[in-house]
Amino acid sequence: MSRPELEQLELFAQVDELVRRLAQWADEESPWEPMNRCAALVRRLLTRLETLRIRLEAPLVVATFGGTGTGKSSLVNALVGREITRTGRERPTTTQPVLIAHPEIELDALGLPLDELSIVRCDSAMLRDIILIDCPDPDTSETESPGSNLERLHRFLPHCDVLIYTSTQQKYRSARVADELGQAATGCRLCFVQTHADIDDDIREDWRLQLDSDYDVPDVFFVDSVRALQEQIAGKRPTGDFAKLQDLLGTRLAASARVGIRRANLLDLIDGALKHCKSQFDDGIASLDQLETVLTEQRQQLVDSLTTQLRDELQSSRHLWERRLLSSVTNTWGFSPFSSVLRFYNGLGNLIASSTMLRARTSAQVALIGAVQGTRWLSARQKEREAETQLEQLSSFGLDDAMLRKSQLVVAGYLQEAQLDPGLVEQSSIDNLRHEAVLVEGRFLGDAGRRIDRIIEHLTKQNSGIFVRAIYELLFLTFVGFVLYRVGRNFFFDSFLHDAPLLTVDFYVSAGVFFALWSGVLVMFFTRRLRRGLSREIDSLATELAASRMSQGLFPEVENACRELQHQRERLEMLTATTSKLRAQVAGTTGLGTPVGTRVGSL
Repeated sequence: MSRPELEQLELFAQVDELVRRLAQWADEESPWEPMNRCAALVRRLLTRLETLRIRLEAPLVVATFGGTGTGKSSLVNALVGREITRTGRERPTTTQPVLIAHPEIELDALGLPLDELSIVRCDSAMLRDIILIDCPDPDTSETESPGSNLERLHRFLPHCDVLIYTSTQQKYRSARVADELGQAATGCRLCFVQTHADIDDDIREDWRLQLDSDYDVPDVFFVDSVRALQEQIAGKRPTGDFAKLQDLLGTRLAASARVGIRRANLLDLIDGALKHCKSQFDDGIASLDQLETVLTEQRQQLVDSLTTQLRDELQSSRHLWERRLLSSVTNTWGFSPFSSVLRFYNGLGNLIASSTMLRARTSAQVALIGAVQGTRWLSARQKEREAETQLEQLSSFGLDDAMLRKSQLVVAGYLQEAQLDPGLVEQSSIDNLRHEAVLVEGRFLGDAGRRIDRIIEHLTKQNSGIFVRAIYELLFLTFVGFVLYRVGRNFFFDSFLHDAPLLTVDFYVSAGVFFALWSGVLVMFFTRRLRRGLSREIDSLATELAASRMSQGLFPEVENACRELQHQRERLEMLTATTSKLRAQVAGTTGLGTPVGTRVGSL
């Protein structure tokens, strides 16, 4: 197998893969009305494509198309080399489509509405690989109505593979014919022919300028159909542009080119449908983007509100957690001068309470004070347990119903504007929102106690490292060292060598007071450090709780629908880009004209 054949097979395989992906895209169900319309259009297109695939090996259907008196029938007669259809220049002559085919060609496989066509069999060499159709004129005064020739023309043109667009010096600017061609050219290759070369000037360059904005025009033929027919009847070979046109239709569009032309037509149809779908998406995507923005804003407002409430609830037990953290730090720190001060500070409340035992005078007073202290200890333990399970008790801490309803109404308004199914919001009832919050909350709060333990463990390691310990121990021992130095100097140096008096009790009282103050300052700074760290962790935990609880938002169905539509839009853009690339590759192999912007009206 030659390299060109392999490249062509690879190209056709890519077209088949494109059709498969297109079918998958159209099968997706969506709550968005524009998406459903696009999917319905693509499914209709796929039905049309299946007809084209069945006809891949059938002869090409070539139809003449042009205004009244442009010589369509004369051109058909010249192409087959004999008088087949009636001709006329002043008024419409062809009022019913005429199909000219070789006697050996089976017409039923083409899918044409044969009962609406006048069929003529002709044993012509030109008709071995193509079927000619002489079409009614599209610029008659007749309006499209059931059973009219124009309505019949619109019904069978989608079955054509190649359109021969004929015009004359007088007709090539006809707006009516140009509009009809714009509809008919979808999914067809185009061949442009200026007729009446015997009496008209050559206007092909100006005609090409008229066509360039809408069509890719590789060539325009300038023919005299009457002369060409006479030459063939006389047994002569046609000359000039007519010979080139006959060679294009009879040789270059032979059996080997059928598949390529039909693939190119197929890609034209796909390109037109996808561009139409893309315009539908582009028209509605702004509303979807706005809806997503509103969903994000609503979720953020609720998360902020929930975070504040959770933080306040968690901070209410902060003092109990501070004592647990300080105990953990001192246990990790071990025995040292400053850790002893921290232990003293941490147990100061119990120490003060137990000092009341010294005031007891009888055994009854001792028993009473002991009972009070025991009650206080049990109460403290109870509060500590409540603090440890505080997160687990937050399931009863919910969102405000008024806020939920307000969000629901706001989102419902934007949902309607974006043409999404209103049922997406109706499914997110207040009860469902609460139920969803409880489920997420239950999954997240299952290890609440362990999370508190991890927070305290993390802060303990952070505040009992070598660097932190060294700083506080050094600052604490600096004052102790200064006092010892001052006492030692007074006793060993000043009193022995200089007969200075020993320090009085006032010095030791002052030193004790300042020692207590210095210790208190250090303890205050250290506990303040612990408190800031604990507050940070509590804020982080509250934020994480709120974010986790609202990870999918209040309207997960709406958010999922928006994400799915964005995904569908990306898939559509990829399909459109692939189609445009393949269309450019296949169209260049046919040698015929093609619409630059394929319309979707004829699908």
